Amino acid sequence: MHTQVAIIGAGPAGLLLGQLLYKAGIDNIILEQRSASYVLGRVRAGVLEQTTVELLEQAGAGQRMRDQGLLHQGFELLFAGQRHRIDLHGLTGGKGVMVYGQSELTRDLMAARDAAGLPTVYEAAQVQPLDFDGRSPRVRYQQDGQTREIACDFIAGCDGFHGVCRASVPAVSMRCFEKVYPFGWLGLLADTPPVGQELVYAHTDRGFALCSQRSTTRSRYYLQVPLGDKAEAWSDAAFWQELRLRLDPQTRERLVTGPSLEKSIAPLRSFVTEPMRFGRLFLAGDAAHIVPPTGAKGLNLAASDVGFLAQALAQHYAESSQQGLDSYSARCLARTWKAQRFSWWLTSLLHSAPGTSPFDARMQRAELDALVHSPAAARVLAENYVGLPLQ
Repeated sequence: MHTQVAIIGAGPAGLLLGQLLYKAGIDNIILEQRSASYVLGRVRAGVLEQTTVELLEQAGAGQRMRDQGLLHQGFELLFAGQRHRIDLHGLTGGKGVMVYGQSELTRDLMAARDAAGLPTVYEAAQVQPLDFDGRSPRVRYQQDGQTREIACDFIAGCDGFHGVCRASVPAVSMRCFEKVYPFGWLGLLADTPPVGQELVYAHTDRGFALCSQRSTTRSRYYLQVPLGDKAEAWSDAAFWQELRLRLDPQTRERLVTGPSLEKSIAPLRSFVTEPMRFGRLFLAGDAAHIVPPTGAKGLNLAASDVGFLAQALAQHYAESSQQGLDSYSARCLARTWKAQRFSWWLTSLLHSAPGTSPFDARMQRAELDALVHSPAAARVLAENYVGLPLQ
């Protein structure tokens, strides 16, 4: 087989890239080691920046998001027992975010790809990107007991943090930066109405909590927990009780509990690979960077990566230009480090790390107080939260 772009990974990044390339008239094949049902079953974040919304619409996969997504123009910070609203709309000149579950976004992109008749190979085993340092890259994989190959012009590595693409690059060719946080997030998904119309970020002496949502009838809640905790050790009752203890009385009264649909613990880390291009192999999304989920930047960074890559490939095929391809890594990394800084800062501000001194705890409280009483400080928070345009 031959295609212009071989995309490894059928998560949101790979599927979005495939649709954007299709709209630009560029042939592509997607390879995914898991089944389609497994990809759809992954529970992930659902706060979309305007840039991500625009890319989904450009890809022809935005209608259901527009119909069913929840436009949020602010969120609440809870600390010292009081809630304070951050007015995203007012502080950023009319911007906001869209709340729409990643599994639903993935479903929409899969449907758009199926409707266009584009090839996706699921359950592809032992995928290997080959010869990407030359002019004729290939991707080898196994399916149904047979070894197959795809010849291509370029390879897009959208296969996540543990994927094969970054692992195929010689270690001497890249530099990796990483910070592992000393706590995780215990998440619970439930078919219960959210506690309010907007998200609530809580900083408490017991640890961080987040009241999030996927729709008007489905909620997602998170608790900061020690890294060694196991999800199975937390009963639903224990989760709800601890969440109540981290909320103010009014929010606690609005909390509707119910059986969990999914419960898991995610470790928090910051990770960046430099560069993001290796010959004709381009990394995108979690294959190149991980951010702690506090700032809701992971999915949005992945979308901006593939937005840049789609632009660069379209320019290459339409104009025989290398400019976009040559600048891809620098453009992505400039955006990535801005998002890393914001995510690291917000994570450090809202969580109670082991060994936090009384002085540090007071400094967190003082900074939170400054955020809600200084319009200038609140504007910086809001501008970072809603995200940057794709430039």
